[in-house]
Amino acid sequence: MNRVPVKGPFGRLSVQLVVSHVLVGVASLITTTVLVFLLAPRLFDTMGTGSGEMTGRGPGHGGGVAVGLGALRPEVLSALQTALLWGVVVGVVTAVLLGALAARRVLKPVTAVRTAATRVAAGDYGTELPQPGTVELRELVDDVGTMAERLADTEARRVRLLGEVGHEMRTPLTVIDGQVEAMIDGVLPASAESLAVVAAESRRLHRLAADLSALSRAEEGRVSLDRQPIDLGELVAGAVERLRPQTDDAGIELRCTAADGVRVEADTDRIAQVVTNLVGNAIRATPAGGRITVTCSQEGHQGVVRVSDTGEGLAAPELERVFERFYRVPGRRSTGRESGSGIGLTIARHLVEAHGGSLVAESAGKGLGATFTMRLPA
Repeated sequence: MNRVPVKGPFGRLSVQLVVSHVLVGVASLITTTVLVFLLAPRLFDTMGTGSGEMTGRGPGHGGGVAVGLGALRPEVLSALQTALLWGVVVGVVTAVLLGALAARRVLKPVTAVRTAATRVAAGDYGTELPQPGTVELRELVDDVGTMAERLADTEARRVRLLGEVGHEMRTPLTVIDGQVEAMIDGVLPASAESLAVVAAESRRLHRLAADLSALSRAEEGRVSLDRQPIDLGELVAGAVERLRPQTDDAGIELRCTAADGVRVEADTDRIAQVVTNLVGNAIRATPAGGRITVTCSQEGHQGVVRVSDTGEGLAAPELERVFERFYRVPGRRSTGRESGSGIGLTIARHLVEAHGGSLVAESAGKGLGATFTMRLPA
């Protein structure tokens, strides 16, 4: 963020508060002075004429001289001018003192908020924030507190993500390192089988890197979608058929029922990726002899895809957690099948939500299978 440079001392709030008080005081005194000098002579002249008429003696009363306030006019105006001058001086000094006092009173909580914000920016998210008495400053403090909470959550997620990525990378790197060391030492021959293990783990690392990149774009809202009118049933059927060899090898029955004419406006590749992730997740959760059922239909103004399996199932607290990055269902059995990157469901939900849809998980409990339901605007 670019900061606008402050030029001169008038960029400081304290100076602006003092100057504003002084300007208000001076403006008031100048207005008073002008009005007094414009009105006072006329008032004295009027009062002097009136007094002469009331107290003077005409020819019928002995021929005296008319005496009024008019004779005192120069002295009174001079005294008035001196008094107003002193009033201006005292008024300016008072305005400066009151302005400095007000500035100090206002800036004290502002300085405290600034100090707290600096500590938050430095990573001390547990900093105790001040509680000023001004409504506007209290609202500012509340905003700073909200910002600190979000920064703390973001930092915690960042640290957790780094640890999770490191953990995910450690296993394939350990396998690759072990295989290569064994081949170098002559313990294992540099055969096609040994190199195949290294190649498989390398592909796993490549897939993890690609998934992390896709997740980053999805979470930041940078997913580019090429929306086109598509037949959702046809897309689902095609994605399922591409995975049928995997279910056949695993001894899992795969069924697909896709209704005709389910039209949605979506990115073909992205939705195919979601279906692939959902079916792939079901394959990993379903033992040999199990069944995976994929259906596509239209319900109201939505195209609905359901992927159900007879696998391990999910406990109630896990129905949302399975969409978290790198979350592993506790107690999941170890299989010889290729494991995923651990963020497939996370990416799938982000992609569906980018289309304006939803993706949720349902399960009757452990050992009772699970159903993942994707809904897209039809």
